[in-house]
Amino acid sequence: MANEEGLLVLEDGSVFRGRSLGAAVETVGEVVFCTAMTGYQEALTDPSYTGQILVLTAAHIGTYGIAAEDIESSKPQVAGFIVHECSTHPSGARNEAPLGPWLAQARVPMLDHIDTRSLVRRIREHGALRGLMASGPADAKRVAALLEQVRGTPSMAGQDLASKAGGHAQGTFVEPDQAWGPSAGPSKALRLRVAAMDCGAKSSIYRYLRSRGCDVHMLPPSVSVATIEALAPDGLFVSNGPGDPAAVEGLIETLRSVAGRVPTFGICLGHQLLSLALGATTWKLPFGHRGANQPVRDLDTGRVEITSQNHGFCVDEASLEAASCLVTHRHLNDETVAGFRHSTLPISGVQFHPEASPGPHDTVHLFDRFVAAMECSKQRSEAVAGGTAGD
Repeated sequence: MANEEGLLVLEDGSVFRGRSLGAAVETVGEVVFCTAMTGYQEALTDPSYTGQILVLTAAHIGTYGIAAEDIESSKPQVAGFIVHECSTHPSGARNEAPLGPWLAQARVPMLDHIDTRSLVRRIREHGALRGLMASGPADAKRVAALLEQVRGTPSMAGQDLASKAGGHAQGTFVEPDQAWGPSAGPSKALRLRVAAMDCGAKSSIYRYLRSRGCDVHMLPPSVSVATIEALAPDGLFVSNGPGDPAAVEGLIETLRSVAGRVPTFGICLGHQLLSLALGATTWKLPFGHRGANQPVRDLDTGRVEITSQNHGFCVDEASLEAASCLVTHRHLNDETVAGFRHSTLPISGVQFHPEASPGPHDTVHLFDRFVAAMECSKQRSEAVAGGTAGD
């Protein structure tokens, strides 16, 4: 693990100097911030952060180390990680490794001793910025070269990163059965087949579905309509993931072709992709919503729910309504769309993460709603089939 000088160079010419604790490699990415005070393991391994340098606003990170059971994918997914102060001697009861060496082993750079308050303020004022992380001291000549390099990298808008982060082959989610969340209850027999469009899904989402009796079949963003039809699923799920949703053109067309055949539910990027498939449009937020305390109002019940969120794009409300969809949830910080359902088709999505991980479980009931919709649809199909057979 490196333990030397390091720096972050932003595209606007700003330079932040600190201590290098992860891998001593250069990396570029969109610099974004998250306000969650815990859950750095879950965030670092969330594929939705692919191509991004993550900044945490909490002052002290790494105090409880790394526990393998809390990670969301096979490895850290961020391009880089920046905090104010990282603990090098974690004291968590389940700790298996300090944060810095764990990131170094995964070839992910990390900086601490950074003025993250100043850095976050700059992002809030100017929007998400491209940045470059590097280790070692830097004179003016090197900084100028790094600045030219970062300005030559593509912006997040227009990038199809979901195809990179999503699975590349079919597979079935087979982690050990266990209850996840306060309302999951004991694991049930797998009675519902779910075709999951995997754009970079968090494992905890699949755990929630599995604990509710769903046999989850993961499919890549390049999946064909024929493959979905051959699977004969009881429901479709479209996962979270990174990048610009409008750039995932192939999957959008596939979702458009199968829209309404079976109950369909999308989370985060999945919510955006379903909206695009139905005819809505999306736009890029200035600095996104990332944190575990984002307030959302359920417009059906009037209830305010605290949610976990991680996204940089948003669905345009007017275009959504023009596509025969209803807004079901609204973000209370900026009034943006946080959820929708189609007026006639069994399709819905939410911009937040009901599985949380980390975060509150106010909206975990949405998994139960999806399962109930699949059960209802399956019973109707079986009744129709039985009647036809009887004739």
